[in-house]
Amino acid sequence: MSIEAAPVTDPPATRVITYRQALNETLRAELLHDDNVFLIGEEIGVFEGSYKITAGLLTEFGPDRVVDAPIAEEGFVGAALGAAMIGMRPVVEIMTINFSLIAIDQIVNHAAKMRSMFGGQVSVPMVIRMPGGGGQQLAATHSQNLEVWFAHIPGLKVLAPSTPADAKALLTAAIRDDDPVIFIENLSLYSSKGEVPDGEQIAEIGKAAVVKEGTDLTIVSYSRGTTTALEVAHKLEAEGLSIEVVDLRSLRPLDRETICASVRKTGHAVVFEDDWLSYGIGAEISATIGEGVFDFLDAPVRRVAAAEVPLPYAKTLELAALPHAAELAKVVREVLNIAPVNSAPLEK
Repeated sequence: MSIEAAPVTDPPATRVITYRQALNETLRAELLHDDNVFLIGEEIGVFEGSYKITAGLLTEFGPDRVVDAPIAEEGFVGAALGAAMIGMRPVVEIMTINFSLIAIDQIVNHAAKMRSMFGGQVSVPMVIRMPGGGGQQLAATHSQNLEVWFAHIPGLKVLAPSTPADAKALLTAAIRDDDPVIFIENLSLYSSKGEVPDGEQIAEIGKAAVVKEGTDLTIVSYSRGTTTALEVAHKLEAEGLSIEVVDLRSLRPLDRETICASVRKTGHAVVFEDDWLSYGIGAEISATIGEGVFDFLDAPVRRVAAAEVPLPYAKTLELAALPHAAELAKVVREVLNIAPVNSAPLEK
């Protein structure tokens, strides 16, 4: 009896689009996919969002599905929470992660805890999208990276994609998830471009990605930091160094297994993040490596992060406070005990 070979499935076609476009198209696709999905947030309708993520959606879906909310984060996050508890799937846009502090009670004390406090009888299938990060001269109170606040909370899932393809696949997964998801978007990524597969793409929440293979050292990062890590890794290849880059993608749940497997292979690790150094995501990654693969380390884990100051408005001071590629490359060489070679400098 002959056995027929399984048919070969061609990979989906791809397009090069921006991170912003990937988010916009995904929101549109999910509004079409499920009538229970609706969007709510400040200026997302008529104005099409502060960063134009919701462009064209009010015209197509109307004000019942794309809801302009007043400047009252606690109120509209609470309204979305109630809607989620009765079966809707709200996608909330908070204009900036800094404004989520106004809604912190609704997010931390209610959305995160409803399933547990009601013994699993209630789910909260809502997504809260929030841009953040520095580098845009928005000053100290509008440029923070507060994702670690939410990643600290059991009951929340926290995602931070670095590419347009992951933005699409992770946002789809977030909207279809039955638990509250915090979706972090770094402002500097909105105009970045990348290949995005056509058709429906759904990522696995809680799964990191090895976005570049290497054997000498592992750089662990997420969101904008991953793009910088890749830049440095490719630059150091010219010096004969083989750098692996792990993109966390999900901050909670955290894929400790992929992190440890990479460091077990390379024996060296550097964590790169846009947030402040103390008590941050990098501290958690360092502890994970120390607890999981300490015996495989050939040098201490190092961290590269932002200066621990309120981010200045002045451009030169802002750039000085933010972590940059040259600093990351310097630390990588120090961990590997390698002197720098004469080559084109990396930009700050």
